[in-house]
Amino acid sequence: MAFDIGSMVRVRGRDWVVLPDSSADFLLLKPLGGSDAEITGVYAGDGGEDVTSAAFAPPSPAAFGTASGARRLLNAARLAVRSGAGPFRSLGRLGVEPRPYQLVPLLMALRQSPARLLIADDVGIGKTVEAALIARELLDRGEIDRLTVLCPPHLAEQWVQELRVKFGIDAVAVLPGTARRLEKGCNPGQSVFDRYRFTVVSLDLVKSDRWRQDFLTNAPDFVIVDEAHASAEGEGLGAKRHQRYRLLEDLARDPERHLVLVTATPHSGKEDAFRSLLRLLNPDFATLPLDLSGAQNARARETLARHLVQRGRKDITDYLREDTPFPTRRDAELKYTLHPEYATLFEDVLAYARESVHVPGEVQNRTRIRWWAALGLLRALASSPQAAAATLRERAGTEGETDEAVIERLGRELVLDPEEGEEGLLDVTPGAQVDGAESDTTRRLLALAERADALAGSKDRKLALLTTQVQDLVKAGLAPIVFCRFIATAEAVAEHLKGVLKGVEVAAVTGRLTPDERVTRIGELAQFDRRVLVATDCLSEGINLQQAFSAVVHYDLPWNPTRLDQREGRVDRYGQSSPEVRVLTLYGEDNRIDTLILDVLVRKHRLIRATLGTSIPAPEEAESLLDVLLTRVLNTDRRETIQPLLFEDVQAFDLKWRNAAESEKKSRSRFAQNSIRPEEVAGELAAVREALGDADAAQHFVMDALSGAGVSVTPRLDGSFEADPAQADVAPEVRDFLRGARRFRFDARSERGVTPLARNHPFVEQLASTVLGQALDTPDEAAAKRVGVIRTSRVSTQTTLLLLRHRFHLTGRKGNRTWQTLAEELDLMAYAGRADDPQWLDAEATRALLNLTPEGNLDPVQKEDRLTRALSDLHGMDGVLMARAQDRAAALLDAHERVRGAARGQGVTYAVEPPGPPDLLGVYVFLPVPRLG
Repeated sequence: MAFDIGSMVRVRGRDWVVLPDSSADFLLLKPLGGSDAEITGVYAGDGGEDVTSAAFAPPSPAAFGTASGARRLLNAARLAVRSGAGPFRSLGRLGVEPRPYQLVPLLMALRQSPARLLIADDVGIGKTVEAALIARELLDRGEIDRLTVLCPPHLAEQWVQELRVKFGIDAVAVLPGTARRLEKGCNPGQSVFDRYRFTVVSLDLVKSDRWRQDFLTNAPDFVIVDEAHASAEGEGLGAKRHQRYRLLEDLARDPERHLVLVTATPHSGKEDAFRSLLRLLNPDFATLPLDLSGAQNARARETLARHLVQRGRKDITDYLREDTPFPTRRDAELKYTLHPEYATLFEDVLAYARESVHVPGEVQNRTRIRWWAALGLLRALASSPQAAAATLRERAGTEGETDEAVIERLGRELVLDPEEGEEGLLDVTPGAQVDGAESDTTRRLLALAERADALAGSKDRKLALLTTQVQDLVKAGLAPIVFCRFIATAEAVAEHLKGVLKGVEVAAVTGRLTPDERVTRIGELAQFDRRVLVATDCLSEGINLQQAFSAVVHYDLPWNPTRLDQREGRVDRYGQSSPEVRVLTLYGEDNRIDTLILDVLVRKHRLIRATLGTSIPAPEEAESLLDVLLTRVLNTDRRETIQPLLFEDVQAFDLKWRNAAESEKKSRSRFAQNSIRPEEVAGELAAVREALGDADAAQHFVMDALSGAGVSVTPRLDGSFEADPAQADVAPEVRDFLRGARRFRFDARSERGVTPLARNHPFVEQLASTVLGQALDTPDEAAAKRVGVIRTSRVSTQTTLLLLRHRFHLTGRKGNRTWQTLAEELDLMAYAGRADDPQWLDAEATRALLNLTPEGNLDPVQKEDRLTRALSDLHGMDGVLMARAQDRAAALLDAHERVRGAARGQGVTYAVEPPGPPDLLGVYVFLPVPRLG
């Protein structure tokens, strides 16, 4: 027997609702009052289980409750809904509550067919949430059924985690280390990208000849490209970017494919690179004039604005007057001087480096090997004695190579801080030995290594400065991350801090650990009240740490200023639990390398960020400029002072960087988001919150449910609440709740040790599903009753309140494809007087009934009699209730068409039909208080 989507069936002694993706033989079922976690598949074909049709049972007039029962049941039912009927289908099932500003890209995407969007909000605002929210919405609408995220490999695990935890999307990571294993799970001839509906894929993997055509053939209809600026095409941007761009260009050629590009730096002063990203959204953007200012280009700007959203913190902090708290930031530079023995070693190493890169008659590739070995040695020496000693004893990472291109690539990845490397972010010491093991040069390096060993400890003034600063940070209640360049440095720093910081847990995370091991170690460290994390740049991207850490110390200066943002962005972002974030930068005042990097790159980067409000990557010439400057350091006598800011090539570099910042400033002003008005977002958001419940509804329900269960809750001065999980005589489900959320709050503020109970939190969902399920299955013992009788002076005649649950079939059509989804909506209706001549109340008066205070009582026999008659009267209202369902279906269709805006009728069309009258969840009778005499 076939069952329609949304119909009720009975099997295994329980009532269920038939969900989409069911077939005649296999039913996907959700318990009538259960949660998504209880969804079950049942085989109903020959030899399968006995499944029969069922009808929604009316409430029992004998199982009546208190005056708060109606509100408690309404809130439980609203908070248990996951397939919401509003214009945003996805908001009922998210594991995160989007901020109002994060709905802007969603509205922009829904008004396109297909969605083509460039999300370029600043670091820490939540671009991942914005992009994934669009995907989740289109999945829940049935408009897409597969998804791929293309990203750098080191971000893959973060995407997998975010999709699973916040959006209920179980994706697999397709990376060089996992692709072969995933292929083994495929059928013969089946592609990995066809086998798995949801994938997070390394862009560099699928741009290769081995995977490119396979991916293009089986690519899904929705693609997110993270760090899209790394795929932009432009003059001087290299072959790797060209390959990436060609792949994205081929994906974008499919006119039905949804494409969302994500980057915090879309422009960065390179007009041609910016235009290349725009062409992926719309080929017509290739013909846009270079200068879009002026009234004559107003229409072009308006067209582009429908595809581009770019906002800074100041644009969204008070969006729709809903506070989005970001921490206050305090930056400081702290200098130290080298111990005399360390300074002497530095000069001796500089002398060796000068000699090593000027060997007469040596071939070019050997010269470049020596060059990179010398730079690696100088950088390690500036980092720590341990890193210097390790480098002096190791063979150079480029040793043995003959191809100059390979030598340059390896050198850059080992010594500099490139934005991308074939091996990810490297933190191993580079090695300095390039000659034979028995050579005089090698013996000289080993002697220097012994001198470096002797500097560890009291002669390491940099470490002494760090120790003092970390002690002060911990004393101030902050939890710092100390970023180092090399593993040897990070491990030595962590070991030292463990010995001197009493009562403080210290852990190191470096490239020695796998990504999963890094997450585990950080999770273990976060359990301690006083904690310090020492890490290399393996943590500068991929893991957001704002919940557990609140300060950043740059122990080693990065040689790429973008790395500053990456490090600091782990903690300085939305969701930071501390009101203040501190950033400390250590540098050697008498260290020529540190002062050069500080003057030429770090301070300039921070000045631009402070002026513009966002960061601009250094021009592409940064590495070649470093090459020139470091050459001058190695060619300059130790007694001479170098003032790099006076060099012409530095001044030209500064000018180009300032021009890039000015172009970015103009771009942001020109392309400010104006395609979605705040009042549009406010209207849709209010409708969603009314239908599904918001943080206030969650608070009212949770506090009401806990009170009804006899749980004592203590409010705290900071706005949070505390309940003892050891309280006796409470139901098991309530006890489980308390164990998981001993301290909790309902606002957007984040605080360590306090559970934020938003509308979609699993604890709230489970409690709501439990309360609703008990009301339907065991009404006599339920905390929320389906019926009640209340006396109140606020009504002048008998008034009856009906709590209804609608189920709708949403049928979507696109071309020859048709699909159907299920939607639920809670509804209130109320009438005064008799059922044969009802006076229907408006929406405001109906909602007001929920808050009336009882002022009298009836004996149980009278209550049951009143309720019996009220339920009997409703048998004659089937036509009225069906008309109500049809009205709500029409309103729902109108809401869907409203949010689609200009895309309405293009590509996807909808029809909404109720399969029958609504379910009658509750009936509550309000009686006037009798007058004396």
